[in-house]
Amino acid sequence: MHPDPAFRLGDATACRAFAADRGFAHIFACTADGPIVAHAPVEVTADGRLRFHLARRNRAFAGLDGARGIASIAGPDAYVSPDWYDAPDQVPTWNYVAVEAHGTIRRLPDDALPGQLDAISAAHEVKLAPKPAWTRHKMGPGRFAAMLGAIATFELDVAEWRGTAKLSQNKSATQRAGVIAGLRAIGREDMAALIGADR
Repeated sequence: MHPDPAFRLGDATACRAFAADRGFAHIFACTADGPIVAHAPVEVTADGRLRFHLARRNRAFAGLDGARGIASIAGPDAYVSPDWYDAPDQVPTWNYVAVEAHGTIRRLPDDALPGQLDAISAAHEVKLAPKPAWTRHKMGPGRFAAMLGAIATFELDVAEWRGTAKLSQNKSATQRAGVIAGLRAIGREDMAALIGADR
């Protein structure tokens, strides 16, 4: 995470909320076979644990149980041109939002998998309203159960949540306005809105 405290993304609660909303992570771990990374949908539980599932054929699968790991959840990001500051002696930079969760990974029993899949789909289907929410009950009889054998679920017991929201907070109001205008001009309203938000 960025060392400047001006860019810190709130507390653990804010980090968990960000991770839950994004719902996807890069899972890094040190294993007996060396460092690995897996990409996985995630669920953040009420008590702050991070659950994810992987295909059993994923090369990371065998080395995760018991490994120390980091889940990296990336949000929006954008290049910032020095020209947008309308000030001398500036350099290019990158604005971004990201969260990391550090802890120990453990494999969960197979009977935990259906609930985790239901939780992930429910959390994201609601964002698609007014479309009726998809549930596994829309699948043919036995099809869901047949597919479960190809994946397994894990949990990261999070010892620490850390987040960065680097959004030009170290620049003047005029310079920030220039960044917002520049981002809007290239169609990056998402990042412009974040930089313009009160922080």
